[in-house]
Amino acid sequence: MPALLLAAFVMGMLGSFHCIGMCGPLALSLPLQKDDFWSKMVGSLLYNAGRIITYSFFGLILGIIGNSVALFGYQQMLSVTLGAFILVMVLSPRKFSAWERNDLVISFFQRIRAAIGRLFASRSRSALLSIGLLNGLLPCGLVYMALAGAVAAGSILHAIVFMVFFGLGTLPVMWSIAFFGNFVSISMRQRIRRAYPLMMILLASLLILRGLGLGIPYLSPVISPNGSLAQHCAAKP
Repeated sequence: MPALLLAAFVMGMLGSFHCIGMCGPLALSLPLQKDDFWSKMVGSLLYNAGRIITYSFFGLILGIIGNSVALFGYQQMLSVTLGAFILVMVLSPRKFSAWERNDLVISFFQRIRAAIGRLFASRSRSALLSIGLLNGLLPCGLVYMALAGAVAAGSILHAIVFMVFFGLGTLPVMWSIAFFGNFVSISMRQRIRRAYPLMMILLASLLILRGLGLGIPYLSPVISPNGSLAQHCAAKP
């Protein structure tokens, strides 16, 4: 689990540079009290806390699904399958974008964006938190990949923590954009984006290793048929 949490944090950190193009304009235009340092500080943190809360809720839902799968003894198969899924997403991303053009999906996301637009009329702290909560619902390939890791985390709690670490990884860049403005140059973003697919491949490899149950501590522990980590006790003389 520690290796997966580290992967989740680094994925969020590297992926946040990739997301500047999508979420950056929203973060830059937040209705913050820019003439008050502490209000601006608290407001930008509330916005990002809202995103992380939504990610954690997704982790809860996916953790329940993953835990149900584990009870039937299919956790290892699920972990390997999700690792392979992430590899395919990295190598052939266009194959997974068609569902976003579905009319029902488009209508749902339009409603989310309209709700965010109405919240921009308010400068209250609750509005900033709500903007973050709703922003976490908007389509994002990075979040989808993180959720694939969360569902294979092994338990409901681990899935939630996985998404929290992912959200914390995005925090430094996304908070800095809201507070300081667009401070990351285009050339720097491009250099970091080149490292992002490598991070996804690393996460996919960790999931596959975990599913194989090779008996490697932390990386590939042996998983018992009921989905829990097997305990190996030395025989007493």
